Amino acid sequence: MKLLAFGLVLLGCLQGFVTCDYQVTALYEIKMHLTDENGVLNGWKDNQMTPCDWEHVKCQDNKVTTITLSSQGLVGVLSPSIAELTTLQELALNGNTISGGIPEALGNVSSLTTLYLGNNVFNGSIPDSLGRLRNLQTLNLSGNNLKGEIPEQLLQVAQYNYTGNHLNCSRNSAPSCEKGTTKAGPKTKSILWGLAAVSSLLAVIFCFLFCFGLIKFRWLTKGKWSVMDRSELNMHRGEEIVWDIEGSNPEFTFYEFSQVLEATNNFSVENKLGQGGFGPVYKGRFPDGLDIAVKRLASHSGQGLTEFKNEVQLIAKLQHRNLVRLLGCCSQGEEKMLIYEYLLNKSLDFFIFDETRRTLLNWDRRLVIIEGIAQGLLYLHKHSRLRVIHRDVKASNILLDSEMNPKISDFGLAKMFSSNDIEGNTQRVVGTFGYMAPEYASEGLFSTKSDVFSFGVLVLEIITGKRNSGFHKHGSFLNLLGYVRMAFVGRAKMVCTCRFIIGCKRLYIRDDEVHQHCIVVCARERDR
Repeated sequence: MKLLAFGLVLLGCLQGFVTCDYQVTALYEIKMHLTDENGVLNGWKDNQMTPCDWEHVKCQDNKVTTITLSSQGLVGVLSPSIAELTTLQELALNGNTISGGIPEALGNVSSLTTLYLGNNVFNGSIPDSLGRLRNLQTLNLSGNNLKGEIPEQLLQVAQYNYTGNHLNCSRNSAPSCEKGTTKAGPKTKSILWGLAAVSSLLAVIFCFLFCFGLIKFRWLTKGKWSVMDRSELNMHRGEEIVWDIEGSNPEFTFYEFSQVLEATNNFSVENKLGQGGFGPVYKGRFPDGLDIAVKRLASHSGQGLTEFKNEVQLIAKLQHRNLVRLLGCCSQGEEKMLIYEYLLNKSLDFFIFDETRRTLLNWDRRLVIIEGIAQGLLYLHKHSRLRVIHRDVKASNILLDSEMNPKISDFGLAKMFSSNDIEGNTQRVVGTFGYMAPEYASEGLFSTKSDVFSFGVLVLEIITGKRNSGFHKHGSFLNLLGYVRMAFVGRAKMVCTCRFIIGCKRLYIRDDEVHQHCIVVCARERDR
């Protein structure tokens, strides 16, 4: 009997751990989809047993019941992983800059009683699945970019607010956008009148000080104006500067279609640099002499203007020396374009797969390129604000600047073209066969490890000078991986097309985290 009791206690403990484990995973996935500039989610880590001691999280019986993140400066999208928190009763995310659609999966959180998503930039329609939330008592979706119809069941909620959207509730025949709000009494009204008077007085004082400061500034700088800086030039060259993400690159510009058309000579064939999975790329030049690369996105992305701008602005926040810099974007009708910096030396495949040009890349330079790519991926996976999985790491997506330093391109585009997919599992595989991890190619499962697999294939290509997909002429080898695997059996000298003049010791990379991203072929020197 004692043994049975002990077993039941142990089983209860194990069940508690399992419960905490999936809750930790779900909350960590939510964090990964958000940019947290204020560090309010720093304590949310995936190596902990329970989230119940995390800030902004409340639990009951070791189960998450409340998440309160109102006005925390969060930017990003709401992960569908929220549906994994089946015991959640209150979710407050109002007052942030969360974009994209409201996840359909949110309607599966049947225990939800209070939902605050107001004053964000959610777009699209209100999911019908929210009508299944039978316990919902308070719902605030005000101040977003939502449009369309309000599900009939959500008009039965005790308290709701849909104002400040483009929903069909402003017409006389339609129901009100507000219900259950408390009216202000006489005492409240007098307080409001007092606050209004004080606010007016402060506004007058502020205007006076501002005007005085402006006059003084102009007097002090009279005759000392300098040439406009780059950001001011962009104000004239583009339609508008995108300001609505705090901390974004001030040089990011929303260009007019006519400007891009003129810069690329009407997308002439002579200006075409190549064709990628997301659309063709053209070289362009603005009147001020700035060279650009224009990626003309394929029309099957299925995004509206607001969603497109939100996604692009998030991508523009990714800044690293080994990432291609996004200068701006353009959208007109079905036309959606990304404007990048132009890199003189084209892409890595232009060099490594050509017998003549590959001689320009000595082994020291190849090592610099490998390490640079690893640093860029490490930034995307771990150190960036968005935690991006590239999903298409290959030689043609590695561009080289004037000093042959590598820069990763097309990062963030896989998510843009699969905006309805849940991170971790997708029905639409975006990438290039031969570079894909097996679990991604066959089942649609992807993670940072998928990028590391692709990076390993790319490293083999850099070292051997052989394309991964060009092995149908080499007997029974299906790809470069099979060819190299044979080399490890005992014929490693066949791997390289020219003398392998750098030794294993010189391939050592000091940064351990970068080293984990490196998969380098070494001719078994350590075993000899």
